[in-house]
Amino acid sequence: MIETATLHVFCGKMGAGKSTFARSLAASSGAVLLSEDDLLRDLYPGGVTDLASYVTLSGRIKQALAGHICALLRHGTSVVLDFPGNTVRQRAWFRELVDSSGAKHQLHYLNVPDATCRQQLAQRRATNGGDPLQDEATFNALLAHFTSPSPEEQFSVVLHERN
Repeated sequence: MIETATLHVFCGKMGAGKSTFARSLAASSGAVLLSEDDLLRDLYPGGVTDLASYVTLSGRIKQALAGHICALLRHGTSVVLDFPGNTVRQRAWFRELVDSSGAKHQLHYLNVPDATCRQQLAQRRATNGGDPLQDEATFNALLAHFTSPSPEEQFSVVLHERN
């Protein structure tokens, strides 16, 4: 009998530490890690130049991966999905994956103050260089659309609070 797998998904503002947490969770649990940032960089080098190009290319990746993610989950392989779930619409894709696969899930909500996120983004820019979407303007634009998970979405939320 195949053990029920878990889909781990994330919600947290830009700079909250979602990717770092996702890598750690995948390493400690033995789950498969799928990183949107890595996929965008590898499949579309230089293709993400603004929010519009991000939305287009992210949509392509989600469409291509959905069936594969569900197959992994159905076959008992847990998945750590390092994709943002910062809006109801983004989380609706997570819900589709859970419903289609029958997998257990955990929505890890990294609740981190804006000042901490901004500080971490500044450190990331200093380390990683010229990513066009790691600036204050992008942070503010994305923050305007950020929505915390609600009970109506029916996720199993694991809250991670940090100062």
